[in-house]
Amino acid sequence: MTKTKILIFGKHGQVGGQLVAQLSGREDIAVIATDIEDVDLTDDRATRQLVLDHGPDWVVNTSAHTAVDRAEEEQSLARQLNAIAPGVIAKACKEIDAAMVHYSTDYVFDGIASAPYLESDTTNPRSVYGKTKLEGEQAVFSVLEKAIILRTAWVYSRNGKNFVNTMLRLAKERDALNVVCDQYGSPTLADDLAAATIAVIDQLTAGPVDDAWGLYHATGSGVINWSGFTESILKLSGHYGVVVNPIPSSEYPTPAPRPAYSVLSNEKLKKRFAIELPHWQDALERCLS
Repeated sequence: MTKTKILIFGKHGQVGGQLVAQLSGREDIAVIATDIEDVDLTDDRATRQLVLDHGPDWVVNTSAHTAVDRAEEEQSLARQLNAIAPGVIAKACKEIDAAMVHYSTDYVFDGIASAPYLESDTTNPRSVYGKTKLEGEQAVFSVLEKAIILRTAWVYSRNGKNFVNTMLRLAKERDALNVVCDQYGSPTLADDLAAATIAVIDQLTAGPVDDAWGLYHATGSGVINWSGFTESILKLSGHYGVVVNPIPSSEYPTPAPRPAYSVLSNEKLKKRFAIELPHWQDALERCLS
């Protein structure tokens, strides 16, 4: 059996870790998982050489500068990790005729919409994080045709630094939590995003179709605001005595502006690949069970 070789950047991250876990039992796939100890993505030459040395069929880049507020101060580092490095990886993929999956974000939009964003909608990022992630999309597509970019949002998992784990920690320390109520989105479990990614790779490996390459939205189904999401987290984890106080974003200022409405339409992914991520409530129950 000829194995499909997949090189993963960011094996210690939420999505990268799930990709490694879900692919580990596959006899038809050879996984090469890397992170900062294997290659420094600020070193363009080393990044390119890693791809060339391994000669994968697919590269999945889950690495990024995701500290949204810190990115406002670390603009050059955010641009290197979110924009320049993905372009370097894409060029290396082009050299060896490999395909690439890269992840982007709801932050490429300004959040003033009132209906789910389509892939074709005009982008207007308001933060350094959003701007550099959009530059990353452009860098990949400018050099590589065989690329899939999945825009996602509100990613969490059982492990790592994320909103769910932060709320669980705070619930043990406080009797009440003030959480913004005027930002709406779709929580996405890393397990489900990884599974969707693998399904896309499987379909394109089985029979690549030229019109399949491109940009897709991939988030959990359903819509909720942060305070409502918090209430569900506390209920499902048994923290019944902790009160959630909904507050407007104006009472919780952050260095980087957040989109007020960043719901992404997943219809294109569903139509092209027959993939639909589970509802956020179902995903949260599985995560906390």
